[in-house]
Amino acid sequence: MKQLLTFCLLILCFAQPASAENREREQIKRSIIKIYTTAAAPDYFNPWALLNAQQLSGSGAVIEGKQILTNAHVVANGSFIQVQRHGDAEKFRAQVKFVSHDADLALLTVDDENFFEDTRPLALGKLPDLQEEVTVYGYPIGGKSLSITRGVLSRVEHQYYAHAESYLMAGQIDAAINPGNSGGPVISGGRIVGVAMQTNHSNGAENLGYFVPPSVIEHVLKDAEDGIHQGFPELGVVTQSLESPSMKAAAGLSEDQQGALVVRVFADAPAAAVLQPGDVLLAVDGFEVAADRTIEWRKNQRTNYHYAVDHHHVGDELPVRFARNGEIHNARITLAATPPSRSLVQGEKFDQRPRYYIYGGVVFVPLNMNLIKRWGNNWHSKAPIEYLYARNQWSSPEQQELVVALKVLPAPVNLGYHDWKNWIIESVNDIKVRDFQQFAQLMEANEAPFINLQDSAGYRMVLDAASALEQQPFILQTYQIPERHSQGLFSTLANREHAGAGEAAP
Repeated sequence: MKQLLTFCLLILCFAQPASAENREREQIKRSIIKIYTTAAAPDYFNPWALLNAQQLSGSGAVIEGKQILTNAHVVANGSFIQVQRHGDAEKFRAQVKFVSHDADLALLTVDDENFFEDTRPLALGKLPDLQEEVTVYGYPIGGKSLSITRGVLSRVEHQYYAHAESYLMAGQIDAAINPGNSGGPVISGGRIVGVAMQTNHSNGAENLGYFVPPSVIEHVLKDAEDGIHQGFPELGVVTQSLESPSMKAAAGLSEDQQGALVVRVFADAPAAAVLQPGDVLLAVDGFEVAADRTIEWRKNQRTNYHYAVDHHHVGDELPVRFARNGEIHNARITLAATPPSRSLVQGEKFDQRPRYYIYGGVVFVPLNMNLIKRWGNNWHSKAPIEYLYARNQWSSPEQQELVVALKVLPAPVNLGYHDWKNWIIESVNDIKVRDFQQFAQLMEANEAPFINLQDSAGYRMVLDAASALEQQPFILQTYQIPERHSQGLFSTLANREHAGAGEAAP
């Protein structure tokens, strides 16, 4: 009898922890959300229209403040969003409260607070050490049931985020993140230590997934507190590795010194008041910069020095140490918001309508990655070579973006140009084009008999101004275009409006 009692006590001792662990796991499951998105993206080949709506799904997790944390790409261009709890059949309407496309993170809210009953907000935890096991929760496509997979944290360093082509810290695990898993939490010790975002299929890689780490999540949550998106600040410099002994000596460094060579400082960037080309960046925010431009962010773990900048917010002061002509200097740089683009080709944008302007049946648009990616997954080889080349050109105060004559809507006024398309314009009536806004204003303000457009090679397109004005309503009606330019293109009522059938107010 005594042996039987001892045996029962042993079973009870082992059963209690297991039972508690099961309850914890079930509670976490109730906080994992399936997200249904109807997304209607703009058609950048026809910028006044939308592409066919798509039905997408993703995952998310309930966090503090009755919010759902997920990926930005799960809800990008979403026109209708619903959320569903684990084990429930009912779907609830949700809205995007805050989104950071750079970090590929979004916060959702649900008007019906009953949705959050029997859910527990999951807290944010610390990034585990390498080789520690983590668990990924989500709803991959091919089923409605919650999927739970385990993997090992194998690497933590800067990666390119596929959604917006940003460059931020990311964690890598040896578990595939399938479509539908996106936005699901990566859990360790009952806490969120990441948000699953993308997988790696390149070079025959298998079961390699990436997640947004706690440092990036914390930055976005802090940024979201006032509801105003400021994003990650910029230092505003371009640097080069300084691994060449000759280059190091030419920069005035000794053999035991390391750093990153500053090769460009943008004139309107925060660093312009402190740094200049030829300087060597030695330390950022107390982190020593190595010759390969990395810092030791955690013992025996290195990543790009931008990690030290990304931890800060707009308006923060960033301590830097640099060398100039062999002399060491210390300074503080007040960080500012990152501009839309430092390239002549602006990065891909979401949740906004394209800009366009129609004159004489010619459709003009700014050159951006949304347009380039309209050529499909193989845009690297299918998009016009001039577009791809422009991606490697820096913008300047004199030329901030490129304007393209996307296509010609055939009409008498544009006879002779019906086959022109994807043509980059350099000047309007011999005035250099600075950006799309200025280009449209030059076109509107024209009082000459002809509009003379020219590219960098000297080729010209000449349009009769009176005929363009006269035929504008007919062209819009013929091609069923609701407005001759995108809403908000002209910010003042002083800009002239061509009245006519088929036109709408700006």
